[in-house]
Amino acid sequence: MRRYLHVLNTTDFRRLWAGATVSTLGDGMTFVALSWLVLSGPGGTAALGLLGICYTAPVLVGGLAVGPLLDRFDKRIVLIADSLLRAAVVMSVPVTAALGAMPDWLPFVVAAGYGLLKMVPLAGFPAAIPQLVEEDDLDAANALESLSFSLAMVIGPAAAGLLIDRIGAADVLLVDGVSFLLFALATATVRPLSPATTPGDRRPSLGFLARDRVIVGTTVAFMAFNVAVGMLMVTGPWLAGTRLPGGAAAFGALLSALAVGEMVGAAVAGHGRPGGQPDAARVRAIGTVQGAAALAFLALLASPRQVPVAAGFFAIGLLSAPMTVWAQSLRMRRIPPALHGRAFAGLRTLMQATPPIGAALVTPLLVGSHLAVAAVAMTLIAGLPALYLIAGRPVRDSAERLGSVG
Repeated sequence: MRRYLHVLNTTDFRRLWAGATVSTLGDGMTFVALSWLVLSGPGGTAALGLLGICYTAPVLVGGLAVGPLLDRFDKRIVLIADSLLRAAVVMSVPVTAALGAMPDWLPFVVAAGYGLLKMVPLAGFPAAIPQLVEEDDLDAANALESLSFSLAMVIGPAAAGLLIDRIGAADVLLVDGVSFLLFALATATVRPLSPATTPGDRRPSLGFLARDRVIVGTTVAFMAFNVAVGMLMVTGPWLAGTRLPGGAAAFGALLSALAVGEMVGAAVAGHGRPGGQPDAARVRAIGTVQGAAALAFLALLASPRQVPVAAGFFAIGLLSAPMTVWAQSLRMRRIPPALHGRAFAGLRTLMQATPPIGAALVTPLLVGSHLAVAAVAMTLIAGLPALYLIAGRPVRDSAERLGSVG
């Protein structure tokens, strides 16, 4: 706890972290609201799969643009502009609904807007962390970022599930719009986060990343894991709507269980690095928890019993959070500061762009009610790449190509 309090005593980090937490709280409510709007519409399950694709596929386009922006401009300005734009996009739903003129296609457009701009905070916040805290505090700061996301996702989905029944899914989106405005306000109070410079102002090339097998290996493994997560994000509301009692509240409870697991896992991961030689230990630890998380997808086979299914969601979150914390600190130490914006945008774009593959793969399986096949597929897709990390191959391959890299 002392490590976290020490990091939060850094005023600018605390302000940015608090604003991001509030914004993510709204995001947690929004996915549930959008899903319920679509499920209650004419498209049903097939439309839910399309929503998942709209929510994630545009990440590829947005991620390519945000990296250079973060490396060339004050990160505060980029984050503020993103928050204001997304507030306008989200509020279009409750405004048109209040006027009685919301078209059926608008939730898909809002989801696509989320996907297009999603990489701005996902890359901007971690790119700013090394400018706000000392190197020894990176694990704790990255854990706090993960805790921020997880805490918001614990409260957000559960609150959305309850509020949908009382005020309607469209009005729940109004809360997210306000959360973006609060994030913009908090970010405006942070000191300037100017781009890093290099001798002669020569910016390193992204080709550096391709030559680092540690970064490549962990990124590919995370991409595969996120394919399974994309499958899970479609399967969750499908289970709530067809197999589990409780409806929207059941879906919110599943997402909350996932987030509680992430919160606990991040809290543990932020207290210290794995033992032994740092990079090798981190890579093997990442592979171990990823393999264990993959097995937790099999809990879906327990439906319609809600408790074991929720336990599986919890386990996935518990084991996946350390993956994020340890890998993010590893990347911050291995990547030159002048490349942080493009690197985090590029890597997170690759990792966040794979869930639509999962959404597309699982939709026909769920339409045919082949839940068992879907659960086994998630386990294999998420688990097999972990074996490469456990074997320590990325560290050995990287050492052969780069020599010792800190």
